Amino acid sequence: MLTLTTAGRYFLYRPATDMRKSFDSLTGIVRDQLQGNPMSTDVFIFLNRNRTHIKLLLWEGDGFALYYKRLEKGTYELPVFGQADNKACITQNQLLLMLQGISLKQVHYRKRYMQETASH
Repeated sequence: MLTLTTAGRYFLYRPATDMRKSFDSLTGIVRDQLQGNPMSTDVFIFLNRNRTHIKLLLWEGDGFALYYKRLEKGTYELPVFGQADNKACITQNQLLLMLQGISLKQVHYRKRYMQETASH
């Protein structure tokens, strides 16, 4: 069962990913392209070129889990990015909204306290 928590960070790999890639290839992207640790509490998100397929890779303490979803209609909307890096750090809420097909442009976030965290 997929459980998304606030314990880790959520990294979206911005270039299109071949959805035939599985655990080993995706962990290679995390290490080589994202300079991340695939065995951390972070969740790594990959999309295909058409943004109709999504994969989430996460370490569950005793092995890797891979969540894979293919949309029958529509596409995944990406958050607006201001940087040119291969990765973007998104929030748990942004990921949930993406998965549910809710437009991120229409969401209005009310002011809330957010504890400062280490730089992503």
